[in-house]
Amino acid sequence: MSESKGRRYAPEFIQEAVRLVRSGGKSRAEIAKDLGVSQESLRRWGLYYTDDGRRRPVPGAAEHAEIQRLRRELRVANEEVEILKKAAAFFAQTASRSR
Repeated sequence: MSESKGRRYAPEFIQEAVRLVRSGGKSRAEIAKDLGVSQESLRRWGLYYTDDGRRRPVPGAAEHAEIQRLRRELRVANEEVEILKKAAAFFAQTASRSR
């Protein structure tokens, strides 16, 4: 069975929750209880969402994507080198037989 990543909230809901936390009128615990979400969700939303509800770029995400892309390219290049080595050995062996 696959596990659920949890409940999904509408961007408007998150935007309002972040606004409430940042306004400082109530504690995070009170806001979490009023909204029916965990304090941890509010904390994460404050980190990852701007005041207008848009998601902020995750630090290091671009570098991680670049590393993954480079690893794929390296794997393909290594496979190509192995194919060329085998082809060179095959043709060298064929050439020595024909002499």
